Amino acid sequence: MNYESIFERYGGIMRTCELTREGISYQVLQNLIEQGRVEKIKYGYYQWQDEKAFTEVSVITALFPKAIICDMSAAMYYGYTDRVPGVWHIAVDNKSARNKFKLDFPIIKPHFIETSRLNIGVSEGNIDGITVKIYDRERVVCDCLRHVNTMDGEVFNIVIQRYIGDKKKDAAKLMMYASKLGVEKKARRVIGIWL
Repeated sequence: MNYESIFERYGGIMRTCELTREGISYQVLQNLIEQGRVEKIKYGYYQWQDEKAFTEVSVITALFPKAIICDMSAAMYYGYTDRVPGVWHIAVDNKSARNKFKLDFPIIKPHFIETSRLNIGVSEGNIDGITVKIYDRERVVCDCLRHVNTMDGEVFNIVIQRYIGDKKKDAAKLMMYASKLGVEKKARRVIGIWL
């Protein structure tokens, strides 16, 4: 049986129920793990290991298909920060079960967001050849404005300055999001003078 092709049909990551459905027994799975061909990435989730080793972002999109890349992970994507976050920031519905986001690898930090605000500014991006849901530039800036008191001041200033200098920025969209997300006054005070 070609186990690799079975895993490939599931994007390289399979759940226990899928393994059972495909006729891969517990013993076969244990043998594959011992041989280093499969790795357990979370309770009930297993990933095929090969020279194309699936990236962190592929694990995130497989385990959390509704998650949106946000915060410093999105800021880095747009070149608004040079600090590589040690964790992946993902936005998820605040009704999601908290315990399902506990992973050893990759390390993720879920941001639980009200349903009414979750999809404001959702865009598509490409990370490591994988299409992901990611907040657009304006949503990233609004989120920074919301968290200005808990963010590193230098990081905050760099994000804002790089947004202001970004030719792809959309000031009207920024103010529309700021109004919906309750940071309109901050946006006018911090960014309004530059736009």
